[in-house]
Amino acid sequence: MTIFSITKRNIQGNFRNYLIYFVSMICSVIIYFTFVSMQYSSDIQANMLGSMVISSIFRQASIILIIFVALFIWYSNSFFTKKRKKEVGLYSLLGMRKSTIGKMLFYENLIMGVLALATGIVLGTLLSKLFLMILLKLLGSAVNVSFSLSVGAMLNTVIVFAVILLFTSIQGYRLIYRFQLIELFRAEKEGEQLPQASWLAAWAGVICIGLSYWISTLPFTTTEEILRNLGILLGGIIVGTFLLFRSGTIYLLKISRRNKLRYYRGMNMIGTSQLMYRMKGNARLLAMISLLSAFTLSAICIAYSMYYSIGKTAAKHSPFSYMHISQGEAFDRQVEAVIARDQEHPVTVQLDIPVIKSSGQFSDPSMLPPRYLEADSKPIKLISASTFNRIQQSLTRDFTVQLSGNQAMPIKPLYTKFTFADFAHKTLTLQMPQKNSLLEFNGMIEERVLNWKFPDFYFVISDALFADLAQITQPTLYKAYKVKDEKTSGDVSAKLLELSPDSESDQMYVFYREYRKGMEESGLNMFIFGFLGLVLLAATGSMIYFKQLTEAQSDKGRYEILHQIGLSRKQIRASIAKQSLFVFALPLIVGIVHSAFIIKAFSSVMGSLIGINLFVPITISIVVYAGIYFIYYVLTVHTFNKIANS
Repeated sequence: MTIFSITKRNIQGNFRNYLIYFVSMICSVIIYFTFVSMQYSSDIQANMLGSMVISSIFRQASIILIIFVALFIWYSNSFFTKKRKKEVGLYSLLGMRKSTIGKMLFYENLIMGVLALATGIVLGTLLSKLFLMILLKLLGSAVNVSFSLSVGAMLNTVIVFAVILLFTSIQGYRLIYRFQLIELFRAEKEGEQLPQASWLAAWAGVICIGLSYWISTLPFTTTEEILRNLGILLGGIIVGTFLLFRSGTIYLLKISRRNKLRYYRGMNMIGTSQLMYRMKGNARLLAMISLLSAFTLSAICIAYSMYYSIGKTAAKHSPFSYMHISQGEAFDRQVEAVIARDQEHPVTVQLDIPVIKSSGQFSDPSMLPPRYLEADSKPIKLISASTFNRIQQSLTRDFTVQLSGNQAMPIKPLYTKFTFADFAHKTLTLQMPQKNSLLEFNGMIEERVLNWKFPDFYFVISDALFADLAQITQPTLYKAYKVKDEKTSGDVSAKLLELSPDSESDQMYVFYREYRKGMEESGLNMFIFGFLGLVLLAATGSMIYFKQLTEAQSDKGRYEILHQIGLSRKQIRASIAKQSLFVFALPLIVGIVHSAFIIKAFSSVMGSLIGINLFVPITISIVVYAGIYFIYYVLTVHTFNKIANS
């Protein structure tokens, strides 16, 4: 027999165990090849307003993917090498040279990697059009995608994975030189001692996690607070999770043993003991999977929440389809003519909105931060009550106001957590050229009526007061239009923006620009985090699967003894299912709880998520995430039972 024939037989004999590893590698190649292909895609460049940064975004995501795939392949290989130490020791005992055994392991891993790489590139080429269509669909673009083969993407993928496979193959080659013969035969006996737990470490883990959760509930305002609080939050979760799994889980299992009625029922005693003895080897893996699940699930939930709320966020920025500041009768007619020529988007609302701009001083100076004054010499904007009610009626809203004298109601600034309690019992002095006016607050308005522009302090005042102030300061006239199907008004929006000399100024506002910008940012983030999340799910699920298979091989004799002393195969399978459920469910539950508090913290930092209902997108993300883990759990129980209980 030649070394290649032995390698071939080894691959064929162990292919069932290699299957999940093989499939996960194929998925990793497909995802990476897809990411690299999209860097060169002309279809994406043509359908994105911010196409200048698309290559950079995908490049950064590809680097993250490379790091994680490399770690996953290395980690998976370590499980297989440990599992096959006895086999390697047998080859050595039969007289094979270490160099020959090393070459066999090198070729075996290399062949599996080349097969996965070739299969992944072929499938990635076939599926690249589908992935591109998914991305363009998320971006709200037409999905007329041409099929193309990127030679640069293929070469990039081959080079990256060739380096990874070469490294892991060398790792397998060095296995025979790292251990003595007796160590190879005793590999399955490693990690069988009863782990020692420290109650101090367990409580330290609980305190670290509790402190992190408490930090997530605090308001994040300044940049220093954001950096400090997020650092404490993430650091406490990481340290606390490792301490919790290293000592806390062992205490949980010890506590479960104190319930004698449950402990001595059926196979519970054996299952609990198995988990305790295995926890020393599983603690680090489960803690790492919990953290990876928490961070990935948080990123996916935030990205999906932003994508889910695109329409609402754009409507907050731009309540009207088009709005511009009046610049003379000729310009206003030109804008109106462009809008009127669009037969596909007929005008449903057309309003003139006079706004008075003024400087002011609150009775509480903190209500108007210095950055508002630095941004605009007149940060206060005033709207009359009748104009506000007319806007509300045009936007089919029920809420209206009735104000008199110096009464005023603030419109809640976007990206803030202001409530009426912040304005109650406070006053605002308007500083006008000839006289000052004192405003008293008697409520707060939640819904916006004008397009967002910093500084964002709008106040609704009585008609009488507005008329008096208008005689002192000439109001700025905003002309607003609401059209049908504004989400598809890209052509008219582009024409209107061309009329404005500066597209970044506040002379022209269009809903479509905000909507499209949100679609591109959130759609791209959702695509990237979604696919990176799928790769992470496949990798972490495979890690648990490999670990469980390793334990199944070493426990096969123990389960056979249990069967011989009278336990049925059904009872043994139930015990296997319970043990696997603990291993899968514990990191998943911890990861979900961690992600809930991480999302809470980041939603405070990211103003775009304030006021958005996150329940639906977060629930969907968690259900999908848990569903994929459940598939891995079922597969693990089936394979574990087939190995140890057949």
